Formats: sequence, C-alpha cells, structure tokens
Amino acid sequence: MLRPVLPLALACLALPAPATLAADQADTIDAQFPLCTSSPRVTCVVDGDTIWLGGTKIRIADIDTPEVSRPRCPREARLGALATQRMRALLNRGAFSLTAAADGRDEDRFGRKLRVLIRDGESLGAMLVRDGLARPWGGKRRSWCGEAV
Repeated sequence: MLRPVLPLALACLALPAPATLAADQADTIDAQFPLCTSSPRVTCVVDGDTIWLGGTKIRIADIDTPEVSRPRCPREARLGALATQRMRALLNRGAFSLTAAADGRDEDRFGRKLRVLIRDGESLGAMLVRDGLARPWGGKRRSWCGEAV
C-alpha cells in the first residue's frame, strides 16, 4: 500500500538534470516494494538495480548488479537473486529520497529514469556494494561470471 507521500515521490522523478540536492533532503518516499511478477508494474523491484515507482521504471544510477532475467552463468544468477532480495529489503525498510545521476543524465538509452536512492544521506546502492552484491557504476556492464566483485 502506497503511503500519502507518493505524489511527492513522483515529483522527484522529474528532477532537473543535473540536480543538486541538499544532503539533508528529507527522505519522503515511503512505499512497499514487492517483487515485480506481472503487468502492469506500478511499484515493485525488478532486480538489484531496477525498480518501478508509481508506474515509472527507474534504473539505480550508481550501481551495477548481476542480471536475473538472463544470467550468463550460475554465479551471476545466484548473486542477482541475492542483490534483488537485498534491494527489496532496503526499500521496504523505510522512507528514502531520489536524486539525479551524478553525470546529470535523466534517462538511459532504454528510457528508464536514472536516479540514486538515498536514505539518511547514504546511497542504498553503496550498501549493496559493501555487501558484495553490486559494483559502483562505471559506465558499462561487466561480466559477473568467474571474477570477484
């Protein structure tokens, strides 16, 4: 069930690019995120670095996580499932905010909004990196098969 802050969350999706937001910006997005299982997708978690919020698809801009829909090896499938569950747990833990991608881009080539998810001044993506379930985004995807995070 979405809480009353969703209209404010949707306004955050239309951030000017590049956006410069104060580090103490209030964490105002508070929703429950199930796993995405069917259409239409409104508010749910696709994988460790992609979510839907209020009907808008968002690519978490500061990380790269293993693929779950087409993993290239068993290791990627396993890590992708763990990253997805961890991101879902982080999102469901409480309110967070959205900020623009560091490079100022609003969307990726697939039309997904590029946003960094922040709670209490810390990136949720950085938490996945610390957990070994993501890498900092470096501009392109790299293989998760056969190499350490």
